Amino acid sequence: MTDERGILFILSGPSGVGKGTVRKELFNQETDLRYSISMTTRGMRPGEKEGIDYFFKSNEEFEHLIEQNELLEYAQYVNNYYGTPREYVEQTLADGRDVFLEIEVQGAMQVKKNFAEGVFIFLVPPTLEDLRERIVNRGTESSDLVTNRLGEAKKEIEMMDEYDYIVVNDDVDKAVHKIQSIIESEHCKRERVAKQYKQLLEGKK
Repeated sequence: MTDERGILFILSGPSGVGKGTVRKELFNQETDLRYSISMTTRGMRPGEKEGIDYFFKSNEEFEHLIEQNELLEYAQYVNNYYGTPREYVEQTLADGRDVFLEIEVQGAMQVKKNFAEGVFIFLVPPTLEDLRERIVNRGTESSDLVTNRLGEAKKEIEMMDEYDYIVVNDDVDKAVHKIQSIIESEHCKRERVAKQYKQLLEGKK
């Protein structure tokens, strides 16, 4: 027996913790998950496809969706909007497929406000020194920016109480295994399974 409705999983954490790396490895192993496709107002780049890389919208279309509360979260970077469309997530969940969203902390808090039934996973570094090394090793930030990012990371880590699960990213494979365990355990929760059995007992499909 399978769940009638999929589950939205949100992976978040401070910048530099390795969210993207963990998400990519998870998707290398989990073929049933659907990645949440973002919406943007920036122009389509060569090789990109509508509905695969992004949903491309005009500024007017995007702002209309904001007004209609049709985005689970959104932000503006370099004069372009980026966001998570509610309709795509809702339709995919209704089709019985799990949706996975990798996002920054502020965006995750927007999603929590708009979609509280999601499962929120917070990825943390083993130590702040480990996070510093990861940011420095990127080689893209000045020393001042590294210090600023660490200060912001401390504030974000203090927000971990807003999440359902905490996963320490001391090893990518271990972190992926923990997330897989979270996904499996969520599907075994009493309230999800009991609802299906009650419908069977009532003679419903």
